[in-house]
Amino acid sequence: MLTQKFVSYLMVLLFGSVLLIGCKDMGTESVQTPETTTEKMALEKIAQEDSSLVSFEKNYDEQGGLDFSLGKTAEQIFPVRVVRRVTNVTRNFDANIIGDTSYVTATLTFSGNLFIAASYDSVALGDSSAVDTIIVKPFSSTVVRKLIFSKVANTRNPEHNWKLIAISLPDGGTVTQNIKIQKMTISLPNDTLVITSPNDYYLSRGLGKMRQIPLLNRNQRVTIYVEIFSKYDDEDFVTLTFGADIRGINRVKRKLTLESSIPVSDGFVKTFKHTFLTQPFPGHSHAIVSAMPKQVVFDDQAPVECKSWGIPYFVR
Repeated sequence: MLTQKFVSYLMVLLFGSVLLIGCKDMGTESVQTPETTTEKMALEKIAQEDSSLVSFEKNYDEQGGLDFSLGKTAEQIFPVRVVRRVTNVTRNFDANIIGDTSYVTATLTFSGNLFIAASYDSVALGDSSAVDTIIVKPFSSTVVRKLIFSKVANTRNPEHNWKLIAISLPDGGTVTQNIKIQKMTISLPNDTLVITSPNDYYLSRGLGKMRQIPLLNRNQRVTIYVEIFSKYDDEDFVTLTFGADIRGINRVKRKLTLESSIPVSDGFVKTFKHTFLTQPFPGHSHAIVSAMPKQVVFDDQAPVECKSWGIPYFVR
C-alpha cells in the first residue's frame, strides 16, 4: 500500500512539473522582448528609417504627381510621357559584422511597369491631349548599395547599439549589356563630384573624414554630366528624376541633352548634360539618372533595358 501511495505521489509531482514547464514555455513565446531582435533585423530597421536612403525609392518610383518635360522630337513614334511605376519592392540586407563595425550590402529588387503615353502622329511632347495610345512594358530591376554601421552602445535593444555612418551611391538596373553608365560628374557651386563606381563612392552620414552628403540651397543650380556606353548609334533616352522628399511629393523628371557621341570598337561612348534647380523645399532627396536605349521608348515591342545611378542630397 505504501509503495502504491508513493508511486501515485511521484506521478502527481511529475505531472505538475510538466504543466509548470509548459506554462513557462508558452509565456516565453508570447512575449517579444528587445533581446529577441537580431542584429541584422536592427540594422535593416535603421536603414529603412533613414531619410537619405528612403528618398531613393521615392524618386525611383515615379507614380503620383510628376512634373515631366521631354522637349520635341521628329521621330515616327512620339512619346509624350514616360513614367516608371513600381508595384513591388523586395529588400535584402546582407550584414558582415566585424568587431564594432558592420558592413551591409543592401539589394533592392523593383518590379513594375514602364508606362509610355504616346502618339503615332507628330506632336509637341508634353501635350497630354495628343496621346492616342498607352504602351505598358513590365520590368524588373535590381539596385545595390553598401552601408557601414558603427557600434555605439551595448544596450539590450540592438536598435540602440548601431549608428549608420556611411552610405555608398546606388547602382543597378535591368539585366542588359547593351547600355551602361560609366561616369557621372556633378558640378556644384563650390565643388565637383566625379563618380565612376557608385558602390565604392561613400558619403558620410555625420561628421568624419569621408565626403559629406551634398548640402544644397533651395533653387540652387546644379549641372550634371553623364557618360554612357551604348551599343546603339541612335540617341539613347537618358533622364534625371529628382526632388521628391520622403513623402514622395515634388518629384521632377527631365530629359538630358546629348552633347557628344564617339564611336568605339563595340559601340558608342556618349555624353549627356542637364542643368537643374533644386526644389524650393527643405529636406532629403535623391537625384537619379536612368539610361535606356532609344527603342525602349520609341518601339512599342522592345523590352525594357535600363541602368540607373543616384546620389542623395539635402536641401536646406
